[in-house]
Amino acid sequence: MGDALALLALLIGLELVLGVDNILVIAIFVGRLPAEKRDSARLAGLAFALVARIGMLVALLGLANLTNPVFLDFSVRDLILISGGLFLLFKAVREIHHTVEAKEEGGGPGMVMGGFAAIIGQIVLLDIVFSIDSVITAIGLTSQVWIIISSVIVSFVAILFFARPIGEFILQHPAIKILALSFLITIGVTIFMEGLHKHVPKGYIYLPMGFALLVEILQMRYEHNRKKILAAEQAP
Repeated sequence: MGDALALLALLIGLELVLGVDNILVIAIFVGRLPAEKRDSARLAGLAFALVARIGMLVALLGLANLTNPVFLDFSVRDLILISGGLFLLFKAVREIHHTVEAKEEGGGPGMVMGGFAAIIGQIVLLDIVFSIDSVITAIGLTSQVWIIISSVIVSFVAILFFARPIGEFILQHPAIKILALSFLITIGVTIFMEGLHKHVPKGYIYLPMGFALLVEILQMRYEHNRKKILAAEQAP
């Protein structure tokens, strides 16, 4: 029982680390919706993603050839990572363009992938892309399905808890939003390279991202203090 609990804790930690990608995607995608619909979109997106991930787990348990070549030298896993990485790159670059140009997409038929259902679908799609390696790793570590499903559910609750405050913080600070979108571009490139059998150490990705975030937070703190000092000097 002790080994099972230790393995459960390990898988929960793995899911939470990878959940950072999900939180960024949810924050950016949900930000396209009116404020009153964001909470329901987060919950619905994560709930459908949870069901999809558990379904993928069950499917993968019966598919031992997921990593065997099916097209040229690429496996099903590789093709999923390549397509998912390209899709994430497209979405991140497109969102950066709209943010920098201060453009908003209007409603109606001309609005591309901007509706409630479309955003939920994109969250589910990218959650599958993000989680495919973690699910394969989990299956390699244990054959006890209850441990894997428990780790997925616990990480779902944690991501749901952090998604709203982090998402609202990103939306309230345009510089942080641009930084988050830059992170998504980096993650998209990494996923694409993994699909091409080019391993990119995660430390090379997450450490610079963390440093850039720290610098931006310090900059925001400096600007906040500077405004307070100027306000105090101008006060009668």
